[in-house]
Amino acid sequence: MKSLIKRTLVIVAHVMVLPAVAACLALRAAGGKDTAITGWSQAFSLIPGTPGVLLRQAFFSWTLARCGRDACVSFGTLFSHSSAEVGNSTYIGNYCSIGDVQIDDDVLIASHVSIMNGCRQHGIGRLDVPVREQQGACEPITIGCDSWIGERATVAASVGRHCVIGAGALVLSPIPDYAVAVGVPARVIKDRRHLTDPISDSRLDPPTQLALSPGESSTAG
Repeated sequence: MKSLIKRTLVIVAHVMVLPAVAACLALRAAGGKDTAITGWSQAFSLIPGTPGVLLRQAFFSWTLARCGRDACVSFGTLFSHSSAEVGNSTYIGNYCSIGDVQIDDDVLIASHVSIMNGCRQHGIGRLDVPVREQQGACEPITIGCDSWIGERATVAASVGRHCVIGAGALVLSPIPDYAVAVGVPARVIKDRRHLTDPISDSRLDPPTQLALSPGESSTAG
């Protein structure tokens, strides 16, 4: 019965977002590709509670390159590019900012996380031209499956599979698979394959244990 109710609510949400989807796609066709997704993601980000989660998943499944089943996009989270991808059973916390990013399956992203396309999005080499007018480069960013990004982390480089990024970390260079990385800038301190229990393993010192806890739990399922 519970699964039937859930499927029914998902279908209702998909029907309810169709007018917004049509408006977004029309604006995109008129040349406002990223303007369309930015504006509508702002609107849907303000819907609270479970209705908001259902409506955002439905809307983004139509308008992003991918938004997988049971993906949870929480209150206040914004997308700036329609080419972004969100995997199956991925959880994105409150007030996150997501760029042109590929987020794979089963990823946990805590609140107030920013994932941007590298650190070269604006040129700074000329002093006679404002920074906003200088050409930059957007780098492709991927968050690998089963990775956990801690509270208020800033990610400007790809993160591998099965990684843990500590709360408040600043990721400036790619993080390899299975890595535990903390700090500003983030540095790899552990390999998850060598831990028997990432939370209580005695080989993790107390400061590291605190850094690994973003205070979030998954509601994706």
